[in-house]
Amino acid sequence: METPSHHPAPVRIGIIGGGLMGREAASAFARWFALVDFPVKAELVAVCDVQPEVLGWFRQVPTVRCLTADHRELLARADVDVVYVAVPHHLHETIYLDVLRAGKDLLAEKPFGVDLAAARRIRDEAVKLGRFVRVSSEFPFLPGAQRLQRLAAAGAFGRILEIRAGFLHSSDLDPTKPANWKRQNRFCGEVGVMGDLGLHVAHLPLRLGWRPATVYAQLQKIYTQRPDGRGGQTECDTWDNAALHTTVMLGDDRVPMTLEMKRLAPTETNTWYIEILGTDRGARYSTKEPKTFWSYRRDKEQWWEKTDLGFAMPFKTITGGIFEPGFPDLMQQMWAAFLAERAGKLGDAFGCATPDEAVASHEWWSAALESQRNQSVVVPA
Repeated sequence: METPSHHPAPVRIGIIGGGLMGREAASAFARWFALVDFPVKAELVAVCDVQPEVLGWFRQVPTVRCLTADHRELLARADVDVVYVAVPHHLHETIYLDVLRAGKDLLAEKPFGVDLAAARRIRDEAVKLGRFVRVSSEFPFLPGAQRLQRLAAAGAFGRILEIRAGFLHSSDLDPTKPANWKRQNRFCGEVGVMGDLGLHVAHLPLRLGWRPATVYAQLQKIYTQRPDGRGGQTECDTWDNAALHTTVMLGDDRVPMTLEMKRLAPTETNTWYIEILGTDRGARYSTKEPKTFWSYRRDKEQWWEKTDLGFAMPFKTITGGIFEPGFPDLMQQMWAAFLAERAGKLGDAFGCATPDEAVASHEWWSAALESQRNQSVVVPA
């Protein structure tokens, strides 16, 4: 007689959209053993992509049993429990609903639909069908972001005076860079850069309960044409840069919260940051200094203190504590949070963005569009 196994069956994962983020997810699962005493095992079993050369990359993953160009074939498989979808925004609603109606749980890419109406429909269908759904947002799993979130949740800053958060790129500063789907509203959505980068910026404020009572937006379209990659030019109609000046009500205090999302930010390669200043204390963290946490304190004098954090991730790994994390580590930590929460084992650890949070962020971006059109202050839905 065989001895019963004490190891739970792995969660079997399918990927729809095998591009950059699909490959990052596959890498996270391949290194799953780096997590220490983690209660859930992840196994990639199926991948869908319409490009044969993209699918071919996944042939090197020994656990993959299905490679297909038809996402319905992947969803029909009984050996897929969870699906990760990383496709252009205009495809979100159709494919996400197909995933949910196939009886699968979903880790969705941001912005969770091409617009607010789509995000609400996806969220409502997940609730109706009782599926477990979360939305991708990696940067809040960084040690500095985690420490800042804990301080804010504990009320350590006193009365908060100012909140600033942002995500900045500079790759689009080159006007000869060919256009891709993120530069056209019909694929990316009218919200443009806010949909592409915004949930990363909104995740921590949302988790802390900081939701704008008012929004005033300054949106920029810098390059309205780019090379099409075939010797011609094509129209680019998405917003390139967005700065939202919002007001958050914290008790009786009207606190300014500034949110930046930019594709044309000189000197910034891929910088995510957050800063909170209060009457008693403050903190700031940026991926420009991935190991460094800045903390302000008010005594007889005022001080900024610099702390090296090392590899203090939410879920323990084999990596030594003196080392700094990179994006592949964040991807794995996000997936660990998703699977732990799905299994009811998250405890008090930080969790992935929820559908309600994704819908709330869309409400902010919709208010920003109205603000830009009317050059006015807008109350979000």
